[in-house]
Amino acid sequence: MQPRLDYWKMEPKLMNSLLAFNKDVEDSGLEKSLVHLVKLRASQINGCAYCVDMHTNEARKDGESEQRLYLVAAWRESPLYSGRERAAFAWTDRLTRLADGEVDDALYAEMLEHFSESEIVKLTLLIGVINSWNRVAVPFRSVHPVRRETQSAA
Repeated sequence: MQPRLDYWKMEPKLMNSLLAFNKDVEDSGLEKSLVHLVKLRASQINGCAYCVDMHTNEARKDGESEQRLYLVAAWRESPLYSGRERAAFAWTDRLTRLADGEVDDALYAEMLEHFSESEIVKLTLLIGVINSWNRVAVPFRSVHPVRRETQSAA
């Protein structure tokens, strides 16, 4: 797969604005492990290989287990995630797939059981920013790096 264009080169000011917003959201106080898992989940839904690769690697560097990373795609069927993480995944799924229906009161009530109102805003903005990255990387065909260990296994 070949990239279609270098969006950083085409619009550096806008891309740097998105990067700065991303950093602000990441530094807003949500736990780092949750930030990684939410970004991974939204990127899986959106089919963004570049971001899936990036966020699994970042999560590993920050101590996330391989098993938890592998099972994010099947989070509903795995006992490895806390109630707070499950609520965040449900919120991520719903907000990433807004066209599939409303964000209902039951889901919002579940969020309030695990997050403060401020944290819900932070999480919502986190989901928004990763969806923005996905919507840039996917259509312009950003290609993730192929690591040496992957090449030797192939």
